[in-house]
Amino acid sequence: MTTARCATRLRAAFERFEDVSDLADEDVVKLIGQLEIEVLVDLGGFTAGARPKIIARRPAPIQVSYLGFPGTMGAPYVDYLMADRIVIPEAEQTYYAEKVIYLPNSYQATDAKRPLPSNPPSRSQLRLADDAFVYCAFNRSPKITPSLFGVWMRLLDKTPGSVLWLLDGDPVATENLKREAVARGIVAERIVFAPRVPAEEHLARHQVADLFLDTLPYNAHTGASDALWAGLPVLTCLGTTFAGRVAASLLNAVGLPELVTRSLEEYEALALRIAHDSELRVALRSKLAARRATWPLFDTVRMTRDIEKAFDEIWRRHCAGEAPASFAVQTST
Repeated sequence: MTTARCATRLRAAFERFEDVSDLADEDVVKLIGQLEIEVLVDLGGFTAGARPKIIARRPAPIQVSYLGFPGTMGAPYVDYLMADRIVIPEAEQTYYAEKVIYLPNSYQATDAKRPLPSNPPSRSQLRLADDAFVYCAFNRSPKITPSLFGVWMRLLDKTPGSVLWLLDGDPVATENLKREAVARGIVAERIVFAPRVPAEEHLARHQVADLFLDTLPYNAHTGASDALWAGLPVLTCLGTTFAGRVAASLLNAVGLPELVTRSLEEYEALALRIAHDSELRVALRSKLAARRATWPLFDTVRMTRDIEKAFDEIWRRHCAGEAPASFAVQTST
């Protein structure tokens, strides 16, 4: 979906919509006070383009970090962080400055109103051989580590006729990856780079791949949910941080926990098994197609109800004079 279409949907969804992109931080703080906002949700954290100086002024009585920044802000001015029990195990709450709101399924909101991709392009249009096994890894190049790239190269070596399909972003990174492939005994032509295309086209082209390979220590986040929505199974390895556990959260919420591995050795072995077992590939795709419409990951209405329950509880606690505390939201149906 284009940025313009997203903005149109957002404007239509709310009784009031304020565009503060051109306002100075202090003017946004004043506006929040004038509007008497009770629960302020920050979606940016410390990411590019975020404006943490606004929430640092504490313009609202309750401030929540959600979705855009996968970790703690380590700041006293953020009361809560919305997560789930996979991305933040309960035993790790002590490492977070915020109190944790545990949503009952995956913490990641998804959009079930997106049309499922139809009429995918042919492999020849995408410079992919019809008889190739296509390992797809549509992650940004900074997420690719030497150890993980080594796993991918061994997979290519052990899967005759296979290719690795990556995003074509930074030309320097593209050339470096080609050179590293050759250094590891893989001809550069077995890495195919996908150019930037509109979101709808990008979603559709997932359907011609055979398996999505996730990254570690920083998983695919939106990229993983895009692949699952398009019907492409995602193989991940469970990391030790929020950012490295997101794909596991998504897979559990769509009923595919068997695609969550616990080590790179297990990850490599399962990827190889899937590549060499056509019946397993068909079973995984069929299971994903069936559960995509029935499991919580893509149930936007259920997610909405869960977040509303979270807001109700944090406001109740505030009105009762209670200090912020971690809690779990009971699942909606």
